[in-house]
Amino acid sequence: MTFKYWRSTLAAAMLAATASTADAASLSETMKPTWDALSNNGEGYDLSDSILGPDSPYDFGGWLAVGYSSQRTGAFNTYKGFAPTQGWLYAAKTLDASEGFDWGFRVDVMAGADGPDTQAFGGDFGDWDFDNSTQWDDGKYGLAAPQLYVELGYKNFKIKGGKFYTPVGYEVVTAPDNFFFSHAFTMYYAEPFTHTGALASYTPIEGLEIFGGWTAGWDTGFSRFMNGNNFLGGIAVQPVDWAKLTYTATGGDLGWIGEGYSHSLVADVTVTDNLKYVFQTDYVDADQSGGAEYEAVGVNQYLIYTVTDRVGVGGRGEWFRANSTDYYELTFGVNIALLPNLKLRPEFRYQFSEDVEDGQPNTIGVPVDQAAVAFDAIFTF
Repeated sequence: MTFKYWRSTLAAAMLAATASTADAASLSETMKPTWDALSNNGEGYDLSDSILGPDSPYDFGGWLAVGYSSQRTGAFNTYKGFAPTQGWLYAAKTLDASEGFDWGFRVDVMAGADGPDTQAFGGDFGDWDFDNSTQWDDGKYGLAAPQLYVELGYKNFKIKGGKFYTPVGYEVVTAPDNFFFSHAFTMYYAEPFTHTGALASYTPIEGLEIFGGWTAGWDTGFSRFMNGNNFLGGIAVQPVDWAKLTYTATGGDLGWIGEGYSHSLVADVTVTDNLKYVFQTDYVDADQSGGAEYEAVGVNQYLIYTVTDRVGVGGRGEWFRANSTDYYELTFGVNIALLPNLKLRPEFRYQFSEDVEDGQPNTIGVPVDQAAVAFDAIFTF
């Protein structure tokens, strides 16, 4: 091969690359009107803003989430295969007490494969939405009404009463607010999802919030199952812009899980503009009816990197112990915003327990020593 040959080959490659770049740019310009139409010029569509206007204190909307998992994880993903996981609607009035007295409210209803786990299963059977008859729950899919509360506020003090999501932990029930499609064992087996009661919060200075109140146990409707009667409260401290530490505890008669105490400690750290690290540890110790005891502790770590405005990658590592049996899970996932209102969350998850393989009881009954490929799509409106 001569130098002349290589030079001519390189020139041809550069010409092809230039042509390809020009073609790509031309294609991009051709597709831009379609992208702008689908994405509302990159801003996304908001049904509430379109009808009520962006300055209205009232808000309504929701999302539709459909997912697939090659294996059940035992933590929300109860079935293999495709399933509509969350069809969600909400209505709310935003509370803004910065200038004085204000009020707000929120109500949520949902249906899907996550429905049975989102119901008030910690209350009396037949109370609120906890009823596995055909009107609420057919076994695989269910309806739920996880929130119904009113809120009052005056400057740096506010209080809400009714049924509301728990402030415990890092992961939440609502799909758009989590990085991963699947959930940690700690979230599912060591934390409540909702409470019914009253919760007040006070922000004496910027970067410090103190909150506390009373609830009727874990995951209740509007009844006090097993005389649920417990404290819920904690403190959130943000000494610098890039780090926040939140401690949340419940104590007393927790209802269905027993009488005892739990806490969750979450450190949320912005390492760089693109990289976030989260450390979480939970603990629960409850004496249950019949003399049984439930003791669990978990440590979760998350690392989430924002590649672009529309792509993020992340990992979660977890150790969870329930009644002296250890469980582990590793999850790697990607978030892809195809449109401002449409997100894909593919992931790979591996969970195992050496203790169960050695013959120790599987105290929470999850599948062990398995890998799962899963993804979901979330369309918000």
